[in-house]
Amino acid sequence: MRAAFLAAIVFWSALAAAQYPAKPIRIIVPVAAGGNQEITIRAVAEEMSKTLGQPLIIEARPSASALLGTQLVARSAPDGYTVLSVSTTFARAATLVPAAGYDPVRDFAAVSLVSRIPQILVVNPSLPAHSVPELIALAKAKPGELAYASSGIGSTGHIAAELFSRRAGIRMLHVPYKGNAQSLADVLGGQVPLMFDQMSTSLAHVKAGRLRALGVTSRARSPLVPDVPTIEEQGLAGFEDVTWTALMAPAGTPRNVLERLRSAVATAVVAPELRSRFLERAIELQASASLEEFAAFVKHEVAAFAQLAREANLKAE
Repeated sequence: MRAAFLAAIVFWSALAAAQYPAKPIRIIVPVAAGGNQEITIRAVAEEMSKTLGQPLIIEARPSASALLGTQLVARSAPDGYTVLSVSTTFARAATLVPAAGYDPVRDFAAVSLVSRIPQILVVNPSLPAHSVPELIALAKAKPGELAYASSGIGSTGHIAAELFSRRAGIRMLHVPYKGNAQSLADVLGGQVPLMFDQMSTSLAHVKAGRLRALGVTSRARSPLVPDVPTIEEQGLAGFEDVTWTALMAPAGTPRNVLERLRSAVATAVVAPELRSRFLERAIELQASASLEEFAAFVKHEVAAFAQLAREANLKAE
């Protein structure tokens, strides 16, 4: 009797997965509206709905370090009807926050990358450095004295600067702020000489001559600033640090459901108008080639950040 019951469950589960999606899909966005992550996933979800034949409903669950929404999806049924919008924070919060309440690898199934956002290393024009090698030379001349701004401990700008310093063999002074606006304002004003920043907030200042761009953090040059070399090509082989957004599902979600979602992302991100619109914001839309590729990417991101956190003694604020 029990065997027959279990067989029935397997049969109906397989049938439901084969007919997926048969109803609207919830995408939990664990951050506040208006940021790159929420704007990107909302636009991509609209395109995905055309492929899936069902609406994708965005549900905001903002909280510090995106924990509440992430925990909610970790506990949701693995049926593909509740998925999670994630960013780089997803792979880092579990290391920085002792009570994060989730394991980014064990508790989730990878769906697909959605976008990548390179950062740009900018300096105040008063700083006598016009390239990455010149900046490194300045830092080596006065170890621990050259300061950089960030929007806070554990922020993308902070992590990029830590990776840069370790790869370059230098020590710089971290000046954390309570947000990006004030950190950028002080770099513009010359109170702090440099920072790693999102292109979307720095490019206008670079083009106006208020900031000098020394390098981009991606492995390839950005089409928005093709004359600005990558940090890697200026001597730091293998250097790359980009922020990203993606989709994850609860662990145990059937593979064919995950693949259906991944395929919908892949179709959405090649829509010409959508790609052009987001590239203007320095957001490069990109889907993962396979479920396995993205799962390996997440594992690498989690492990690499955990190692950096140990070496740099990073702690949450």
